[in-house]
Amino acid sequence: MDASFVKTSEVQTLLDRATGQDQEGGNPRLKTILRDILEATAEIIVRHDISESEFWGAVNFLSQGASEFGLIVPGVGLEHFIDLFLDAKDKEKGLTGGTPRTIEGPLYVAGAPLVEGEANLTKDADDTETLRMNGQVRGPDGEPVKDAILHVWHANSQGWYSHFDPTREQTPFNNRARIKLDGDGRYAFQSKMPQGYSVPPDGPADRLLKALGRHGNRPAHVHFFIEAPGYRKLTTQINFGDDPFAADDFAFATREGLLPVPNRQGEIAYIAFDFELQRAAGQGEEGFSARTRAAA
Repeated sequence: MDASFVKTSEVQTLLDRATGQDQEGGNPRLKTILRDILEATAEIIVRHDISESEFWGAVNFLSQGASEFGLIVPGVGLEHFIDLFLDAKDKEKGLTGGTPRTIEGPLYVAGAPLVEGEANLTKDADDTETLRMNGQVRGPDGEPVKDAILHVWHANSQGWYSHFDPTREQTPFNNRARIKLDGDGRYAFQSKMPQGYSVPPDGPADRLLKALGRHGNRPAHVHFFIEAPGYRKLTTQINFGDDPFAADDFAFATREGLLPVPNRQGEIAYIAFDFELQRAAGQGEEGFSARTRAAA
């Protein structure tokens, strides 16, 4: 059938009524966005002659996959697309520079201990090599950023995050902290080297990726938020440049400038990494997005 079917008065009237276009109440922006989504979906159904079984199979998958949407969204590239979109908007405004943003992922937990000075993130016994990371947080003119708080979190040497570990062997906030930086914007922490991991085997994300001919592996990495008065909050992460999946991260988090290679000396791996923040145009840019996050 020709895609023009979607433009018939019967279908257009349905879309208008379904999204409340003929009603005075409701949220006008939501109405407009949902109408575009429904029309685009209708066009896809017609273009690909999607069967009733295929349609309800997709609905069933989304229902079953609700618990893994935090993995599916980055896995299909949408979370990275948001980063690319924000980058493009910055470029239009003439805003350049700063440490690249990249995806947050679904495994942040609010309320990690706030510490000063060099932090030891690892609270549980772990016989893998030690990671020592340090650097400075600076502004766009090279100035040290004062009163910054660096949030850091990563997996353990088995690829599990505390609070999400199915083995239940990690203590709360293992490999997680908020570090209050000193006046010169310098930070330092030590922990145990994280391991890369894959999406849960045979779960919804894994089934989708396999159907696409893709894998669900992530390289070893460390997540960061950095917040400071007068500066944009930065969401980013480093992928270890020598990890076999560094250039093939299923979540598309790898970005140029975020691939340090650990300097391994005996049982210690060192990473020196500086962050550059952009100045905030208003207080709205200093805070966190309205994403739902776990809390202990």
